[in-house]
Amino acid sequence: MWKIAIGCDPNAENEKQALIKYITEQGLGEVTDFGSEDPIYAHTATAVAEAVVAGEYDRGILMCGTGLGVSIAANKVKGAIAALITDIYSAKRARLSNDANIACLGAFTSGQKVREELITAFLTCEFVPGCSSQPKVDAYREYDMNRK
Repeated sequence: MWKIAIGCDPNAENEKQALIKYITEQGLGEVTDFGSEDPIYAHTATAVAEAVVAGEYDRGILMCGTGLGVSIAANKVKGAIAALITDIYSAKRARLSNDANIACLGAFTSGQKVREELITAFLTCEFVPGCSSQPKVDAYREYDMNRK
């Protein structure tokens, strides 16, 4: 069972609560809510990303209207690999090919059932060390760790 940090902007609060309920009911993980009160979603996104990178949580989930803003904000945290997931294939590949540790979703761009399927795919796929994607992942991790 994953330890999951989740947060969103105020516009996605209802969608976040529905996703927390789904994750808990499906036994996909233990969820900690980082809130939604701050209208500056970058604050919540970076808080979730920092907690995941620090190893306090295994995965993160972020939501705003499109998922784009929280993805950009989370990726500013060194060590965060936040992926905007919009379809099942990208949700799986975010983990399998990119070793993403944070899933970003749009509250206004997908329905609840789709979000549930996306998160299930993201949480049930695992990056395989030594796979054909390893050199690509190593390259962007090295760049990330060496940036100022």
